[in-house]
Amino acid sequence: MNAPTDPHAPADTLRSALAGLLDGLPPTQAARAVDRLIANYRGTTPTDAPILRDRADVAAYAAYRMPATFEAVCSALGGLVGAAPADWRPDGHLDIGGGTGAAVWAAHETLPGARPTTVLDWSEPALTLGRELASRDAELARSVEWRRGRIGATELPAAVDLVTVSYVLKELTDADRAAVVDAAAQASTGAVVIIEPGTPDGYTRIIEARDRLIAAGFHIAAPCPHSAACPITPGDDWCHFSARVSRSSLHRRVKGGSLAYEDEKFAYVAATRFTPEPAPSRVVRRPQIRKGQVLLDLCGAEGGLDRVTVTKKHGALYREARDADWGDSWAQPR
Repeated sequence: MNAPTDPHAPADTLRSALAGLLDGLPPTQAARAVDRLIANYRGTTPTDAPILRDRADVAAYAAYRMPATFEAVCSALGGLVGAAPADWRPDGHLDIGGGTGAAVWAAHETLPGARPTTVLDWSEPALTLGRELASRDAELARSVEWRRGRIGATELPAAVDLVTVSYVLKELTDADRAAVVDAAAQASTGAVVIIEPGTPDGYTRIIEARDRLIAAGFHIAAPCPHSAACPITPGDDWCHFSARVSRSSLHRRVKGGSLAYEDEKFAYVAATRFTPEPAPSRVVRRPQIRKGQVLLDLCGAEGGLDRVTVTKKHGALYREARDADWGDSWAQPR
């Protein structure tokens, strides 16, 4: 087993740990596993049929999905951090359905500091690989417990500051989906962050989870700058964001792509027990840069959508608008 690497560079350590993941696995076997995973994630998977069944599956999954999941969760946690008090750091972390641990690595990257962490998943092969990957980082190796179990059948850690649920709800039945969100709310004393694919269906699941978290007494910290009803109606449009993912040679080989990067589209909600300081407004579409002006689609603190035009006459604000990115917080021009 390789010695633990620099604990201050989680993203680099994870990329290094993934680099040799498919060594010794025949390319055709890896390709078949990836194809089956794609079909399952795009289709409907019953709760009683784990997607990750064996070593080939989890190796293909980690190579195919972990880099994108890592970046999406980092972005969502960044939204939470932006709305939390400056000195807030969770003193414990529960990752429900965490599989190979992408959210654990993302929390390690985004929220530095040692904390006891529990990854709960029902796929033993996924947990085994997650444990192997985490062994490459000294802090994760000693602080993370990899526990096999299902919500409702396994006792959850009590009084955990941070609970994450990333790319899990799609795999569940309606009843189990509600149970997972309720369990996350019950376990959390600080914050719950839920991430789903940036599709209309993924957004619908996020809205359902958002409503349940508000009903459980949580405040919405991100991406919404308010806890009112979402102004986007599921079926008409959907709220989602994008994270840039660097593709390693392994990633390009597994995905069959040639570009050095890809954009991961995701939807998320971050909710807190404490009163957050959400963004004054949030850029919810890619900014449109035109000659002498920038068009920003914003979700505002009053719970409505608005398009703002920032022109050169706004001076420094115009330069900020040209640098603004999809998902950034924004203050209305005066």
